Amino acid sequence: MRKDARENAFKLIFESLFHSLDKELSEENFVDLKKEEDKEFFDQIISAFEAHKEELKTKIEEKLKGYEYNRVYKIDLALIYLALTEILYCNTPKAVAINEAVELSKTYSTDKSSKFVNAIISAII
Repeated sequence: MRKDARENAFKLIFESLFHSLDKELSEENFVDLKKEEDKEFFDQIISAFEAHKEELKTKIEEKLKGYEYNRVYKIDLALIYLALTEILYCNTPKAVAINEAVELSKTYSTDKSSKFVNAIISAII
């Protein structure tokens, strides 16, 4: 399922905020992707993220009014990176990418994170 591929990509992006990106680093934490198209979608997100991480970071920093990049919750940053990567480089419809990031924030982050994640992504897009 694309949702599983997206969640795996989120986990790897989150992990990359602490370590260099390594697809093998935490595969035991991944959901098993059974369909080849899901594996391709996962790889597409990660490849695009790797290629454009610095550009995305700049876009995020420009929209953080009253926040410092280094003080934003890493989970929220990973979700913002995920959605922006999907929208800008993977042809995922904006509404889908934003909604999925917001839903993941409700599972993995704080009560206020969904609004923050939505606001930053929307401001950039």
